[in-house]
Amino acid sequence: MFGFYSRILTVDLTNRKYSIEPLAPQLLESVLGGKGLGTSLLVSLNPAGADPLGPENRLIFATGPFCGGPVWGGSRYGVFTKSPLTGFYAESYSGGKVPEAIDRAGFDAVVIEGASDRPVALTVHPGGCTFHDASSMWGMETYDAERAARATLVVDRPDFGAPGAVVIGPAGEKLVRYALIANDYWRCAGRAGVGAVMGSKRLKAIVFQGDRKRELADPKGVRAYASEFAKAGKENKGVKAYKAYGTTMMVALMNTAGAFPAKYWSQGTCDHWQKISGETFHKEHDVTPHACLKCFMACGRMARLTKGRHEGLQLEGPEYETIYAFGGLCMIEEMEEIVWLNDLCDRLGLDTITAGNLCALAIEACLRGKLDLGLDYGDFEGVGRLIQNIASRSGHGEIMADGIIPTAEAWGLSDLAIHVKGMEPPGYDPRVLKGMGLAYGTSPRGACHLRTTFYKPELAGFIPADAIEGKAEMLIDYEDRLTIFDTLILCRFYRDMYTWEELEKAIGLVTGLDASKEELRRKAARILNLTREFNLREGLTIKDDRLPGRLHREALPDGRGLTEAEMETLLTDYYRLRGWKLDGSLA
Repeated sequence: MFGFYSRILTVDLTNRKYSIEPLAPQLLESVLGGKGLGTSLLVSLNPAGADPLGPENRLIFATGPFCGGPVWGGSRYGVFTKSPLTGFYAESYSGGKVPEAIDRAGFDAVVIEGASDRPVALTVHPGGCTFHDASSMWGMETYDAERAARATLVVDRPDFGAPGAVVIGPAGEKLVRYALIANDYWRCAGRAGVGAVMGSKRLKAIVFQGDRKRELADPKGVRAYASEFAKAGKENKGVKAYKAYGTTMMVALMNTAGAFPAKYWSQGTCDHWQKISGETFHKEHDVTPHACLKCFMACGRMARLTKGRHEGLQLEGPEYETIYAFGGLCMIEEMEEIVWLNDLCDRLGLDTITAGNLCALAIEACLRGKLDLGLDYGDFEGVGRLIQNIASRSGHGEIMADGIIPTAEAWGLSDLAIHVKGMEPPGYDPRVLKGMGLAYGTSPRGACHLRTTFYKPELAGFIPADAIEGKAEMLIDYEDRLTIFDTLILCRFYRDMYTWEELEKAIGLVTGLDASKEELRRKAARILNLTREFNLREGLTIKDDRLPGRLHREALPDGRGLTEAEMETLLTDYYRLRGWKLDGSLA
């Protein structure tokens, strides 16, 4: 088939064996690659009720049909598994250079099953995989682990392209349930605990390399399309904004909108927001745009601190979500300290959104007399110590490593904790952006902004932020299109450029398949139903689609809120339009 390798690699870590099998054309035509393929494999291969940290839970890496080719925004990979944080469906994506190395290995998906009895690393290549002892790498932070993997695990083949490595840090080894998988030092498959699943299998690193390339339906047509797409895209206002400030521009935008979660979800803005804004960051430090392969947007920020106690610290970041988590929820006023906490989480292998939310909850626990740590808002040193304790599972970090539900229960703060399905929301308050409330509730992996990015139409005024009527219908259109993005796998920030019409052109040129809007929406619905099927099988109920009661009980200081009745209307409309039963089950 055009656009696919039609091959899957299955690696059995328990018995140190692997197999290569063909993929049926009918399956690829039905769900494409990326998320569609990863989800289909997860549903068919994972036994119901599998322990997320047990050997029976599959860890699936996949690229999409756009990876490795000329199409812009396609240098990404996805990871699919059962989440140790939520117990439900997990998907996480990352960019950089490594996705193209994964793709050159020549598989549409790599399925990891079983668990090794000792630290292990893999080299995945077109002929299969090679097993390596990883005892000397166990305990390494992510940066060191990636350097070691690239130095010692590469197959000496001059015909192979540049290798790429994915690794876990100490948090993954300690099975912290929101540990991440890192690549290219600062790129991460960050959410839902995919790094803990890798750690449970005693798998420290995977190096990918090869010389394979996808066969395209119309190679000349794809190149011409990509050229014209780039010409138009480079003049796009959104592209220019992302290139100038990356996601850091959202700090000013969200505070102006009053939807910037602060002081552990009790405020919609903070007085120090200008100190941690993207504009101030770029003015006070050495910050330049940095791009993944096949990207003219360059939203990443390659930053070097030029002042403060961390002067000289360099990393790619921080992203808006990290700034919100530490600068908003934890009320840390110094950008240099947020950058330091970002670097600490990256080295240890922790998701910054969950880490920041849990640290803010710990601050509240201290202020309410539930915890004796002396923490207060703005205490960056205390937050840094707590992050280290979480990654090592020491002290109070032992319970915090298991996520917000057991932590809040242990501290008697379940009514205060903000999460959906056990995963904390990103930096968009649903009491202002009400469509984000529906997005958080219905996301299969827990509170998530990326499945719909519905903050965009609400902030842009395509639909009023406080509207309820018609919101589910518009959200579904976004969700369907971005589900196709994740099958390809395309970067979210190209969402305004790859309309339904553009997707039809690009998919047709790459795969030769019918890519009409109607057909793509059928595929999206099929994939979304598969994720729902997986979650229902794992015990999901309608209660898991609702927001925490606190977000309904407590209005923001400016009086804005989201009532339970409004959320029920949004959910009812969503289920009806999806063709699901009103109890959230599939029809």
